[in-house]
Amino acid sequence: MDEKGSPDSYPYAHNEKSAVEAERVPDRRASVALNVVENPLKRSTPEQAVKDARVFAEQYGMPEHVDLFGRAALVARDPDRFDMIDSLHPEERQALEYEKDHKWHGPFMLWYSISLCAIGAATQGWDQTGSNGANLSFHEALGIDGVGRDEWIVGSINAVIFLTAGLIGAFIVDPLNYYLGRRGEIFLTAACLTATPIGSGFAQTWQGLFAARFVMGIGIGAKNATVPIYSAEMAPHRIRGALVMFWQLWVVAGIFLGFCANVIVKDTGDISWRLQLGSAFIPSFLLMIGIFFCPESPRWLMKHGKHAKGFRSMNRLRANPIIAARDFYYSNVIYAEEVKIGGGGNYFIRLWECFAVPRIRRSNYGASTVMIAQQMCGINIISFYSSSIFVEAGYTEVEALYASLGYGAIQVLATIPTLFLIDTKGRRTLTLATFPFMCIFLLAAGLSLLNNDPSASRGARIGPVVLFIYLFTIAYSLGEGPVAFQYSAEVFPTIQREQGMAWAVCINNTFAGVLSLTFPRMSTVMTPTGAFGFYAGLNLIAWFMIFCFVRETKQLTLEELDQVFSVPTSRFLSHELTVWLPYMFKRYILRKKIMKPPQIIENEDRVEAMMDKR
Repeated sequence: MDEKGSPDSYPYAHNEKSAVEAERVPDRRASVALNVVENPLKRSTPEQAVKDARVFAEQYGMPEHVDLFGRAALVARDPDRFDMIDSLHPEERQALEYEKDHKWHGPFMLWYSISLCAIGAATQGWDQTGSNGANLSFHEALGIDGVGRDEWIVGSINAVIFLTAGLIGAFIVDPLNYYLGRRGEIFLTAACLTATPIGSGFAQTWQGLFAARFVMGIGIGAKNATVPIYSAEMAPHRIRGALVMFWQLWVVAGIFLGFCANVIVKDTGDISWRLQLGSAFIPSFLLMIGIFFCPESPRWLMKHGKHAKGFRSMNRLRANPIIAARDFYYSNVIYAEEVKIGGGGNYFIRLWECFAVPRIRRSNYGASTVMIAQQMCGINIISFYSSSIFVEAGYTEVEALYASLGYGAIQVLATIPTLFLIDTKGRRTLTLATFPFMCIFLLAAGLSLLNNDPSASRGARIGPVVLFIYLFTIAYSLGEGPVAFQYSAEVFPTIQREQGMAWAVCINNTFAGVLSLTFPRMSTVMTPTGAFGFYAGLNLIAWFMIFCFVRETKQLTLEELDQVFSVPTSRFLSHELTVWLPYMFKRYILRKKIMKPPQIIENEDRVEAMMDKR
């Protein structure tokens, strides 16, 4: 599956200095950042940038837009000083000024496409909660309500969708994307995820239920690896984190809606578990129908040599043609450099480059870390088994369903603030700040289960369990929850994006499957308190892994991230351990007012802006 559009044919490509080669920056700039993410268009004169852009438009079948791309190249070359470009038309200048002051401004199609993809995320959340409610009764209906072997069967039925998602679904993403495009792949997986929940609801044996969920997992894995990429490739970089974070918001919305469905059908008798499993088809059906009206990813079209179609697609996703041309042309400039770093080739070569090419390997470290940390934190033992946990704590089955509904509502409400924090505070900061609290609250929830004092009131015995689970959920929703898929979708180069995201989804779903498979038996052998304590300890290990391997990506374009991951891991860790960790300790623990040290990586335009203020 060789990619079209060789970089050798790009007349506008210039040699890009990596972040490693740019270690020696002028003293004033070094006071702000040790490594500056540079704009490659600034390495040529404005006249040359215009010439290259005009040639690009002519070469790729857009002669009617040569002047537009010439002006767009000047804007992309210095985006914060577009008011100094005399050749801009008045309406273009006005559009750029409005964009600068209204970062959430965008056309209807941008919001429609992002929102539709977010609805697709609800499928995963809804299915988790459908099985959560069904866990109260389906094992009895299918004759697997014993201990030992039957516990492993129940765990396998819950786990199989995640195991097949990680081990099969994630790795068919590349061929599906190659032949069908992002939209076609999403349509196919949405159709699969519409049919399989209905099949689960009609299952007559545990083997039939297992088979339906086996196929469902393949669809989930393929969808999970494509929808975040599709969203990231459409979103403007200034709000990419918030827009793509709609994925997590709608995962938790799906969890909440699934709990609502569980409560609604709780009184339907023996078929309640069937309705709980089958209702998950609703968001997938909406996604399957709605994706027909979305444009194809501009970067996917560019990657496959369809530049004219790619620009038309970008034009539908931006408020003005000058903004669309700026973003599309800049993506192409950096794409040429990505090809030089990791030259592509067939599927297996590109997958191997995710581990062999240093820049891509570092992004793989980060993506794999946030994905496995999402399972290590223990959130999914609650998402999968909260109703069973609440029954263990002393609730009736109906009360447990309502307590789980509260858990889902808490997740939705606590995720909303992160829409505004993820692009200001950043991905790394949010995860490092919340994991210690998650450890404390999960451990407290586990210890609360030990309160079996018969003289204590029922509320005193079970209230703390619910309280600490809710507090744990809030901490998760403010950090790791929204970051995992967002971060993994953005850190890989365009060429290896499918393979990188497939590997990240494989890590996430495989460990979700292991968690779902083992928790029923773990809860019996270790007791629920022991299981909660085990995952509380894993939270601390996850914090250390994030500190070592997850780099900040806020407010950088997908293309500028190449330079973020060009800094060697040893140098990155040295800076964090010897510069930023001491600063954080002195500033926030000892409360000393000391000067903020330079960032290890910063965007060139922001460096210059900060220098101007000094």
